[in-house]
Amino acid sequence: MADSAGGPGAMAQPRVLLTKEPAPQTVPASDLPMKVYEVGLNTGTDSSSGLATAGFRTAKYLPAEWHLHNSELYHKAFAGCEQAEHGRAEAKELAEYAAATAQRAQQDSTAAVSQRLQDIHFWKAELQREIQDLDAETRLLAAQKLRLERALDATEVPYAIATDNLQCRERRQAPDLVSDEVERELLKEAELIRNIQELLKRTLMQASNQMRLNRDHKEFCEMDWSDKVETYNIDDKCGKYSNQSTNIQFHPSSVKFEESASTPETWAKFSHDNIYRAEREKLASINLRALIDNILHDTSEDMRKQCAAVNEAFAKHCEELDDTKHKLEHHLKKILKEIGYQEANIAALKQAIKDKEAPMKVAQTRLYDRSFRPNLDLCRDEAQFRLIREVEELTESINSLKKKLLESEQALRNLEDTRMNLEKEIAVKTNSIFIDRQKCMAQRTHYPVVVKLAGYQ
Repeated sequence: MADSAGGPGAMAQPRVLLTKEPAPQTVPASDLPMKVYEVGLNTGTDSSSGLATAGFRTAKYLPAEWHLHNSELYHKAFAGCEQAEHGRAEAKELAEYAAATAQRAQQDSTAAVSQRLQDIHFWKAELQREIQDLDAETRLLAAQKLRLERALDATEVPYAIATDNLQCRERRQAPDLVSDEVERELLKEAELIRNIQELLKRTLMQASNQMRLNRDHKEFCEMDWSDKVETYNIDDKCGKYSNQSTNIQFHPSSVKFEESASTPETWAKFSHDNIYRAEREKLASINLRALIDNILHDTSEDMRKQCAAVNEAFAKHCEELDDTKHKLEHHLKKILKEIGYQEANIAALKQAIKDKEAPMKVAQTRLYDRSFRPNLDLCRDEAQFRLIREVEELTESINSLKKKLLESEQALRNLEDTRMNLEKEIAVKTNSIFIDRQKCMAQRTHYPVVVKLAGYQ
C-alpha cells in the first residue's frame, strides 16, 4: 500500500513493531538495489522448451548413453574381480611374510633382551662390588677418624701441663724470673701442641668431608644399582613373555621413544662414571687413612721428644739451682764470720779512740797551765814545742782512728747488706727449686704415653 505522504513512485514501507531498540550498526542502513533474474532459454534437439521446463534437463536418456552406462558397469565389475583376486593373493603372501617377520622379530627381540640382561647383570655386579668396597672403606676411615678424635682429646693434658708450668714459673722471684732454657722449651712445647691440635682439627675436617663424599658416591652407586635391579627384573619379565602369555595387551603409545631416553653408550658411560668416581674417592680415602696414620705417629713422637727435652732442661736447671744455692750458703757462712770479725774490729777502734782521750787531756792541760807562766818565762822552749807536737800527733791519731772506724762501720753495713742479699737470694733459689722440682716436674709425670697420644686409647 502506498504511503499517502510519499510521491507517486515511492515503494511501500512495511510497518514493524519494535519491542526494543535495535543494536547499533557500524554501517548505516540503506535500501539495497533489487536483483534482476534472467531466464535461460533451452534450445536444441535434446531440450524442451517452454517456461515450465526453463533451467532443467529432461528425465529421459538417449540409447547411446544407456549402452555406455552398462558397458562401464561391466568393466568396473571385471576390474573389481581381478583386483580382488590379486589382493587376496597379496594378502595371503603378506600374512605369511608378516607371520615369519613377526616370529623372527620376536626371536631377535628375545635374544636382544637376553643380551641386555647380561649387560645389566655385569654393571649391577660391578656396582654392588663398588658399594661394598666403599662401605668397608668408610668404616675403616671412621676408625681412623675416631683415632684422630682420641688423639686430639689426649693433647689437652700436655697442653694444660705446659701452660700450667709456664704460669707456675711466673711466680719465680727476681732475679730468678729469667727467660731461661726451660721457658724456651716450654714455649716450644706449647706452640708444638697448638700446631698439632690445629693439624688434627684440619685432618678431622678432611676425614669428615671424605666420609661424606664416600657416602654420597655410595648413594649414587646404590641408586644406579637399584635402577639396574629394577631394570633387570623388568627385562627378565619381558624376556619371558610369549604369544601365549595371558598378561599381554595393546599399548599403542609405547612405541614412541621417550625424550629422556638414553643411548646404550650414555647408559654404560653413566655407570662407568659412577664406578670411576667411586673408585677415585675410595683411593683418596685410602691415601687419607695412610696420611692420618703417619700424622698420628709423627705428632705423638714429636710431643714425646719435646716432653723429654723439657724434662731434661728442668733437670739441668734444678742442678744449677742446687749448685748456686750451695755456693750462696757457703758465702753466707763466710760473710757471717767476717761480720763477727768486723764487729770486734769496730769495738777495738772505739776503745783505741777512747784510750787517746787521757793523753790528749794531759797534753792539753800542760799547755794550758804553761800558758799562765809570767812575763819572760812564757817562753817557746823545747817543752812547749814538744807538747804542741804531742797534741798534733794525738789529734792526727784520733782522726785516723775515727776515719778507720767510719770505714769499718761502713764495711760492716756492707757485710750486713751482703748477708741480707745472700739470705734473700737463697730464699729465691729455694722458691725456684720448689717451683721447678716440686710443682712442674712432679706435674709432668702425668704426661700421656705414646699409645694414648697416637689415638689408640
